[in-house]
Amino acid sequence: MVVEFNCYLFHVCSNGRLLFFLVLFVSSVSPLFLPLMAISRVWISAIVLALLLFTPALAQEEAAASSPEAEAEAAPSFVLTLDHSNFSETVAKHPFILVEFYAPWCGHCKRLAPEYEKAASILSKNDPPIVLAMVDANDDVNKELASKYEIRGFPTLKILRNGGDVIEEYKGPREADGIVEYLKKQAGPASSVIGSVEDAGSLIVDKKIFIVGIFQEFSGEKFENFIKVAEKLRADYDFGHTLEAKFLPRGDPNAKLPVVRLFKPFDELFVDFEDFDIDALEKFIESASMPIVATFDNDPSNHPFLTKFFNSPNSKALLFLNFSSENFDTFKSNLYEIAEKYKGENISFLIGDLEASQGAFQYFGLKEDQVPLIIIQENDGKKYLQPNLSPDQIASWVKEYTDGNLKPYRKSEPIPEVNNEPVKIVVADNLHEVVFNSGKNVLLEFYAPWCGHCKKLAPILDEVAISFENDGDVVIAKMDATVNDVPSEFDVQGYPTLYFSSASGKLSQYEGDRTADDIINYVKSNKDTTSHSDSTDTVKVETESTDSVRDEL
Repeated sequence: MVVEFNCYLFHVCSNGRLLFFLVLFVSSVSPLFLPLMAISRVWISAIVLALLLFTPALAQEEAAASSPEAEAEAAPSFVLTLDHSNFSETVAKHPFILVEFYAPWCGHCKRLAPEYEKAASILSKNDPPIVLAMVDANDDVNKELASKYEIRGFPTLKILRNGGDVIEEYKGPREADGIVEYLKKQAGPASSVIGSVEDAGSLIVDKKIFIVGIFQEFSGEKFENFIKVAEKLRADYDFGHTLEAKFLPRGDPNAKLPVVRLFKPFDELFVDFEDFDIDALEKFIESASMPIVATFDNDPSNHPFLTKFFNSPNSKALLFLNFSSENFDTFKSNLYEIAEKYKGENISFLIGDLEASQGAFQYFGLKEDQVPLIIIQENDGKKYLQPNLSPDQIASWVKEYTDGNLKPYRKSEPIPEVNNEPVKIVVADNLHEVVFNSGKNVLLEFYAPWCGHCKKLAPILDEVAISFENDGDVVIAKMDATVNDVPSEFDVQGYPTLYFSSASGKLSQYEGDRTADDIINYVKSNKDTTSHSDSTDTVKVETESTDSVRDEL
């Protein structure tokens, strides 16, 4: 269900690992690309940084979108407008339809609108026509639709096939020509027939993954399984099938058939696979399409492979250095040897150029004088850092990590020396001491400095804190979640997020109304009485934590 009161980011899907890619390399990502990404608690802070970097541009675009010129009377639309009353009936009529779930106030939706309309106009002339539609998912009458299709933010685009029986995330571009090209491909066959060398040359290009099934005939269980896999993975990969291996640019022209040949622009350039079990074939494609070491620099052709890197369930080992440094080749060679050694052991490797990786440094709270450095991030948010390392230290440090001998790294602001405001400041390094180990009842706000809802809540929390100033059992506190790691005990899906920890350690998220009276009554109803009732201690400072963050739509 879409939550309007919080500063929620885009949408949350089952797989959230991809998000971190955006932060690391936000300098090379368009703002319109951001809403496509899925997110989870672990990677949420990535988007915060991304939007912070884009704030000036977004503000200018927002102003332009709301200008009188932009609000001129619109021509008749090629985009179908759907709502709860006609959605199911309309979708059932179409074997293929793209639906945008939007909100009228959403800046990204406003920027997408002219591109979406242009694409709809072009695709209306396609043979057969491809239909684009939109639903105001912010309208109360469409809330059930928003819930059914798991709309967590705007804009969210879904491809619906076979009258709505098959639902897929739209993973294509957000500009008109890209939308048209992507949808034409998605609406056509999942796998293209390769009948000549020319066909192969036009489909199998140097900088993309391409998967070809080579068969004696286009029938039988193995061929059918190949097509099923192509249908399932078509949003992420390009597929073709042929009767002649000699048409293909690489590989044995006399290979034993049937066989699947995956072409890739890195490592061994192609690899053959003979198992046509559906699950085995899927796993092969996902594994073989990943570089042994992903590379990030300013070459945009690397970005699709970075997407796959960050979308994997593995822990991520990231080596950052200056690619122009004299020992770059040694670092790279050593990292490749280590990646080969740990292949299949749930850890993936990346080498990143300092010049292109400023987003990563902001995310992790790193400094340029720490390079060359290596950092490992696990999917539960734990991080491990080794700054200023030499090439021959990489192997021993990774072994220390895999042996479980390293202490996690945590991003934190300094513990404040003075903390005498009504709402106490908490940082990652003293959160556990204040919230869990103080023996007090603590209401904690996770906020972002740029969040409008957080700014509105600030004086309300001040009022709440003042009302409890003579109650030594209660602490009202806040933490800037954009510059402090959020511990895994908390699920911060937006800003502001409020949690209450009783003196006995019972932790619960506050989801009531954000008025002073409601919050005060909640604290009074849920607090435990301790022996500190005559105390007016100020919050002190000290220990532990780890995790992530979010963003305002």
